[in-house]
Amino acid sequence: MRVLIVEDDRELAESLARVLDESGMVAEIATNGREADFLGCTEKYDAAVLDLGLPELDGVSVLQHWREQGRRFPVLILTGRGRWSDKLSGFGAGADDYLTKPFMHEEVVLRLRALMRRAYGHAEPVLQVGPLSYDTHQGRFSMEGKRLGFTAQEERILAYLMHQPGVVLSRADISEHVYARDSDPDSNAIDVLISRIRRKLGAPMIRTVRGRGFALVLPDEGADEDALSQDEPT
Repeated sequence: MRVLIVEDDRELAESLARVLDESGMVAEIATNGREADFLGCTEKYDAAVLDLGLPELDGVSVLQHWREQGRRFPVLILTGRGRWSDKLSGFGAGADDYLTKPFMHEEVVLRLRALMRRAYGHAEPVLQVGPLSYDTHQGRFSMEGKRLGFTAQEERILAYLMHQPGVVLSRADISEHVYARDSDPDSNAIDVLISRIRRKLGAPMIRTVRGRGFALVLPDEGADEDALSQDEPT
């Protein structure tokens, strides 16, 4: 899941980005309001952490413009401004949550996970698709109660699929949500990672829809990898 951190304190932004990366997210940084406004309107993010006191363009104005442009990703305001009037302005502009400084990095992770989960229509912290479960608080996957081990990039892809079970997601869409914008993955990188995830799941739960992409489904709705090209015509 891809998160935009908007914070003019570079040291703070980078420390938060490291924690988010370690928690299985892809974190990108903007240090001023103009840059944040542009990125939020042109890139695909699953959530944003937004400071209010920004150079060039304040956080409330940035958020208002995102919403005016139809950008609906959840936004967590993270600021030193704790007055009720500031909170009111933030929520009025379209914020989904508000956290004042100083803060625990781990709390930001938990709040972001909850915001993204709810944005995709999930109320419970543990996502379940048949025998496969994903604990969004712990960032852990289990199959019938047995914990599964994945690389960081495999976890990002599977988490994105888990948030949207049954939805066919294109390679481009998956790439935009699990890689940073300055990454340049090989054209078949997603296919290779999907293949590895399939083997580790040990059940046919990731279905290939030819010409469209991949979908996470119940085991009896999946297909063996050798027969995936027969799923659906282009």
